[in-house]
Amino acid sequence: MARDASLAPTRIERRRAAVRDEALDHALALMTEEGVGALTVSEVARRMGIRGPSLYKYFPSRHAMYDALFARGLGAQQAAVRAAVDGVDRGLPRLRAGARAVVRWAVEHPASAQLLHWRPVPGFEPSPAVFAPAVDEMVDVRTEFAEAVRIGQLAPAADSDDAVRLYTVVLSGLISQQLANQPGASFEDGVFSRLTDAAIDQFLSAYRPATAP
Repeated sequence: MARDASLAPTRIERRRAAVRDEALDHALALMTEEGVGALTVSEVARRMGIRGPSLYKYFPSRHAMYDALFARGLGAQQAAVRAAVDGVDRGLPRLRAGARAVVRWAVEHPASAQLLHWRPVPGFEPSPAVFAPAVDEMVDVRTEFAEAVRIGQLAPAADSDDAVRLYTVVLSGLISQQLANQPGASFEDGVFSRLTDAAIDQFLSAYRPATAP
């Protein structure tokens, strides 16, 4: 079916999107170099070679820029998870693959990971619309726990919100320890990130069914 020409972005819309993307690239570089809290709209504008007020047309505040960075980072992390679990068996194999993907992505994108997994900027919280995909992701994780219970891989207690919360605690702990204590290490070489499989297996052992498959 032919695409409705009226739905195609206009030249102005394409230009606006390009400016936003360039600004976010510079913002991410700034956070990587100087810390997540060092971000300012004026410094991003300076790096782009434009005046600060010009950039405020695209990002009316510093928090608006953080919101856009959160959305970009969350989308990238979720894409990495989708790629990692594609074709993987349901239940425990998919939970393990997803866990590895989240920790690996965080180690490889530390500035974005801090914004997603920590609260490094006083007063900033992602807007409800931007945070909504994260809520949906937790629903998907809960569904995978339920599937693992259904096929006998986990005990019934694993089909619960608390199990999902503990799963995220394990992942956040691995990410936080790795980024705080050995920044710059690869996922495979990180003294904490390389323990991802062991940590997840130890967590899952708390929900081992009476007769494990």
